[in-house]
Amino acid sequence: MSAETSSADVDGVVAPSNNRAVLLVLSAFAVFSCTDVIVKILAEGMPAPQVTFLITAAGLLLLLGHAFSTGRGSRLIPRHPGVALLRALLLAGDTLLIHYAFAVLPLAEAYLLAFLTPILVAVLGFVLLGERLSAIGWAGVLIGFAGVAVALKPGVAPLNMGHAAAVGSAVFFALSLVLLRRTNTAETDEALVSSMLVVLAPVALGVAAASGGFAPVSPGDLALALAGGAMMLDGHALLVRAFRIGEASVVAPFQYSQIIWGCLFGLLFFSTPVELHTLAGAAIIILSGWLVLK
Repeated sequence: MSAETSSADVDGVVAPSNNRAVLLVLSAFAVFSCTDVIVKILAEGMPAPQVTFLITAAGLLLLLGHAFSTGRGSRLIPRHPGVALLRALLLAGDTLLIHYAFAVLPLAEAYLLAFLTPILVAVLGFVLLGERLSAIGWAGVLIGFAGVAVALKPGVAPLNMGHAAAVGSAVFFALSLVLLRRTNTAETDEALVSSMLVVLAPVALGVAAASGGFAPVSPGDLALALAGGAMMLDGHALLVRAFRIGEASVVAPFQYSQIIWGCLFGLLFFSTPVELHTLAGAAIIILSGWLVLK
């Protein structure tokens, strides 16, 4: 939780800065990509909802342990519970929908649709927050999405509920990010992270129970889940801080950077080759990030 505790004062308020927010969100999505590696490893031996529950529960336990050991337990309680609960429900819906999409679609198609989020955030930021991207900024958002399409090289398949789930996931995630930007500055970062984990853990447990039960969990699995929980916790802490100090429409397109980490980690951990179209897509994504910041 170093991201929010080191950069915020007692009320979680810092000076706005798009450049600093971009650095934080790049770090957040790098950490989330590390978490995805652990999720993929654990999912080889147990159902995905069980993996989600284990990692979320581990993150919640780590957050509670850190807060109470440092005498900051009161910061976990939202001052505006309605807003915090709404954001947590949006993120829970996002998680459930994208897991379903991964189960029934090729990963490339699911990722491509999920990465509609930055475009949706740019539109919602304009409509709901009054944020205005320059023409170059809009070009950067759209070019970034084109880079994702080039990198993933998705196939063409008949539309099904998986496609709808992936688009729904993007909508829910975009709404949660815009809501995060509108959150009262008196709300602490810890409360925003804790409310998400408190909602997601039982939801994931319920889905796991309803989808066929639980697989045995070894000590090694628990160790991986603990590491994944720590990364999930830090990733959300960085994400919360980034969207509270930066404009949502500027910060969101850097979600595309996950493609680069995904390719690197796929090569290192799963021997997935990096193809020429992937490198070309990554180059386009880097260009798009530069344009968004212009």
